[in-house]
Amino acid sequence: MSSPYTLLKKDPTSRARAGTVQTRRGAIETPIFMPVGTQATVKAVSPDELYALGAQIILGNTYHLHVRPGEDLIKDLGGLHHFMQWDRSILTDSGGFQVFSLARLRKITEEGVHFQNHLDGTPTFISPEVSMQIQHNLGSDIVMAFDECPPYPCEHEAMKTSLERTLRWAKRCKEYWNCQSEFPNQERPPLVFGIVQGGSHDDLRKLSAEALVEIGFDGYAVGGVSVGEPEPEMMQAIDASIPYLPDNAPRYAMGLGTPPQMVEMVARGIDMFDCVLPTRLARNGTAFTKHGTLNLKNAPFARDTAPIEEGCTCPACQKFTRAYLRHLVKAEEILGLRLISLHNLHFYLNLMRQTRQAILEERFDVFRKEFVTGYVAHHP
Repeated sequence: MSSPYTLLKKDPTSRARAGTVQTRRGAIETPIFMPVGTQATVKAVSPDELYALGAQIILGNTYHLHVRPGEDLIKDLGGLHHFMQWDRSILTDSGGFQVFSLARLRKITEEGVHFQNHLDGTPTFISPEVSMQIQHNLGSDIVMAFDECPPYPCEHEAMKTSLERTLRWAKRCKEYWNCQSEFPNQERPPLVFGIVQGGSHDDLRKLSAEALVEIGFDGYAVGGVSVGEPEPEMMQAIDASIPYLPDNAPRYAMGLGTPPQMVEMVARGIDMFDCVLPTRLARNGTAFTKHGTLNLKNAPFARDTAPIEEGCTCPACQKFTRAYLRHLVKAEEILGLRLISLHNLHFYLNLMRQTRQAILEERFDVFRKEFVTGYVAHHP
């Protein structure tokens, strides 16, 4: 099958690029932000609202959906798309990061990971093959290889041992996926992405990327970032990985990030992002703007009749004032967190649309400097 990625424009001043990723459910315009729908829902937001915001692809979480309600039930009810009434693309993560976050409850072996699930402590096992089967049953359009995500900091020798296991797991994922009998007969089967690991060690990032390319995946994610490391080390992990990934494949930075981080990572060659920040901070009354975040709980907004951001076309800014939103948040009314969630998702999605347009119009360098400088300079 030909590569799912089509390059439309490359920025001459950086590694930024605009393109499309073709899944079996259509083309995704990149750079792209993917709202996180951990448990078959983007928190507090309906599929129709996501369509209206222009979301092209969302995430589902392999581990959480495996634990509840179970991938077999979802498959029996028509697959994840039908279950949650979302007919655009879905990317499912492999469960590796959730296993990392359950460090106190897990035991990692060559075969896979034994752990107690976070709901009721039931013994649970996920291996490369199990992860791929779960994602297959869910009906994912982009499937992630199962990896180990070591904590930060991690010494070179321990990281190398972990990485070598992750690469063996990646090979098992690919071999298992290739044995799915129905895919050779499909014009566009689901895409499978490998995950670059290596922590803060440049040589291991290179080793990981080159080994994954040799195995051969449809796209490549940079994993093990945003796990507690300082921002310069996060950027360095991207810089150490991208040169060894093919130009004709999509590149995905997992679990990132703040708005300026995303723009800076586009400049480093990243095409795809996901992050819980827009909805998580919304539930705490925090809204994103081009000049940083606003904590709408703060007293100065009590009589503020302006929208969250002038010129914003989201449902919250079209009708409601900061004063009203502050009232809702303070009163713990659900509408408040819903409206701020809609605004924040609109902000993230629109930022990637603006970034893409800047690349296509050969003005990314100016856009990047103006946005990052303006955001950082005004951020409290």
